[in-house]
Amino acid sequence: MSRRWHWSTTTMIMLVALLAVSLFPPAASAYSPYQTFYKDGYGQLVQIQNAYQPEGMLGPDIGADKAAPQKAAVQTAAAGEAPIGTLNQPQDLFVDGRDHIYIADTGNNRIVHLDEQGRLVRFIEVKESPLSSPNGLFVDQNGDIYVADTGNQRVVRLDGQGKLLREYKRPDSRYLPESFKYEPTKLVVDKRGFLYITTLGAFQGLLQLDPEGRYQSFFGSNKVKFSLFDSFKRAFYTREMYSRELSKLPGAIVNAAIDPSGFIYTVTKEIDNEQVKKFNIAGLDQLEGGGEFTPASGNKSFGETAWWAHRKAEPQLQDISVDADGNFTVIDSLYNAISQYDADGNLLFFWGSDEIEGTTKLGLVKTPASIATTSTGDLLVLDSVNSLIQRLRLTEYGSLVHQANRLTQDGRYEESEPLWAEVYRQNAYYTPALIGLAKSAFKKEQFELAEDLFLKAGVNKGYSDSFWQNRLFWFQEHFGFLMNVIAAAGILGFAAVRLSRKYGWAAASSGLLRPQSRLYAQLRHVRTLVRHPIEGYHAIRYQSGAGLASSLLMLALSIVSAGVISSQTSFIFNPKIYLGVKLGPILVQFAALWLGWVVANYLVSSLMRGEGRLRDVFYGSSYALFPIISIGIPLTIISHGFTLSEASIFGFLELAMYAWTFLQFFWMVQGIHNYSVGEAILNIVFTLLALAIIATLIFIFFSLSGELINFIYSIYQEVIIR
Repeated sequence: MSRRWHWSTTTMIMLVALLAVSLFPPAASAYSPYQTFYKDGYGQLVQIQNAYQPEGMLGPDIGADKAAPQKAAVQTAAAGEAPIGTLNQPQDLFVDGRDHIYIADTGNNRIVHLDEQGRLVRFIEVKESPLSSPNGLFVDQNGDIYVADTGNQRVVRLDGQGKLLREYKRPDSRYLPESFKYEPTKLVVDKRGFLYITTLGAFQGLLQLDPEGRYQSFFGSNKVKFSLFDSFKRAFYTREMYSRELSKLPGAIVNAAIDPSGFIYTVTKEIDNEQVKKFNIAGLDQLEGGGEFTPASGNKSFGETAWWAHRKAEPQLQDISVDADGNFTVIDSLYNAISQYDADGNLLFFWGSDEIEGTTKLGLVKTPASIATTSTGDLLVLDSVNSLIQRLRLTEYGSLVHQANRLTQDGRYEESEPLWAEVYRQNAYYTPALIGLAKSAFKKEQFELAEDLFLKAGVNKGYSDSFWQNRLFWFQEHFGFLMNVIAAAGILGFAAVRLSRKYGWAAASSGLLRPQSRLYAQLRHVRTLVRHPIEGYHAIRYQSGAGLASSLLMLALSIVSAGVISSQTSFIFNPKIYLGVKLGPILVQFAALWLGWVVANYLVSSLMRGEGRLRDVFYGSSYALFPIISIGIPLTIISHGFTLSEASIFGFLELAMYAWTFLQFFWMVQGIHNYSVGEAILNIVFTLLALAIIATLIFIFFSLSGELINFIYSIYQEVIIR
């Protein structure tokens, strides 16, 4: 009986389990071979939900698709040859208004036309004038096809049926340099029919032709970047020496795109910033100095990498695609990463992986050559080595970000708030959500909330604007009280001065309160350095104007001041403080640099007949730091009341602090060593060189010490094991 009951019970449990599985199947989770990341306003890497999910692959044997609507186009190959539909090193990809796909099948000297489902429509070979290594193509709103026929050094224009309409060969113009090589690789065409052509290795910019093929100008050229060393060579090299230098040329544009509004985007390799530019019809870059996270220098770098890249060089951007909202996506041929930005150049997300294997894998691109965007927001990425197209579908999360960002860019901040709130709920570390919510709060005049959100997002401009409003309201509420306090302080001060003069309180109190210690007198010597610096440092050398205790105290106060400046300056002028500042390395570097200066200056001065002893250099170098104390601390305090509107005042005071410190060191060298101006300049130059040599020797010593320790440890392990 018990066995029968046990059997029936077991059977019942299994049936219930099967029924539960059938009624409530486990949620399917799509596998993604890559991870998606974001870099916040503080440069921190944040992993987020995938914005795009692998959907499928097109190719490589496109001609083998039996579902192709025009079967006559699917040809068979001769014996021993690859199938006629196989792509061969394709180099470009274009999606037209119907979502039809056009591929520049470079190795097969043809254009491949697919429908919106990826099914073969036809091969375009231009039999009356065959193509040769076509590298780029563009389809205009009329359906005309423009092909950059690189091998034939021309651009051809075909109608919708693939018939040749026009050839654009090298234009005959006296304004076109004879050295210019006309080898078209990519192109875009605006609504007027003007062509913007990327030519192989041309540094002048995009070649602009009118619809008749006449030369107009070079468009969107890059600027030459000059370093400090280049400026030095220009200033001191003779004309003959400078003529032997290699010409410094701007980066050559490798690809271009155009959006529905007519903005032209260019992509440049071999440069470390401003690789992407967005030009209006006047040729002005709309991304220059723009974006929420643009550095103060105005230079913005495009193309992101994460842990998989082991970054040793700048990303090499290969192509760009722009969607209907102005969001642009770039592909990196060096690290195989894909990065997407909004219309202002703010990063939305990027993704990639180090799992690039020999076999083809869904979602991973081995050698990205081109990228295009469909009307539904899907991305098509062309892999030239594997001769296929990866289709990436916009996820629910990615679509939500796009919708919210579109409303924010249109200025509809309050409408975007619920969308950004949902994005924030899904990922509280996604900075664009914080910015969207902050802008909505600012619009609703919730300035304290906006200030807090902008602070978390790392956007000091938005934080400054919110703080300005809060500061204004505070002054409006407390203006009467402040005026009363100022008036009372003025009256009391005036009365105190008059009474002290009448009854002689000032003289009596100064005599009672003035300390008679030697330390106090030496600290008061700073007043002499302010009024007569050279005489003051001369007094340190010959009249005991400073001592060990006062010098150590000045040095300690300077180190503390440096720490306070680094860690307590307002977020508006020092955004790094939000994440916390590690004071240890800062203080150690400050002290080490100061000590290195003391040693180097004493050694150099000993060789240059300087009169200062080591202790004199020590004392003088300590006292020369007093501007950091007298200006740095007050400036740090008042920075918390400044906004970016007062940035010029803050910058002037900060520059004055460093300039005054430098002058104090210069006067210290003059006064301590009894040098003339020329001798002091020469001494400082040699001191800096000696300091660099000392730093190099210390670096080599510690490097070799580390290698020696590792060598001894490896021998020890070898002995122990045996």
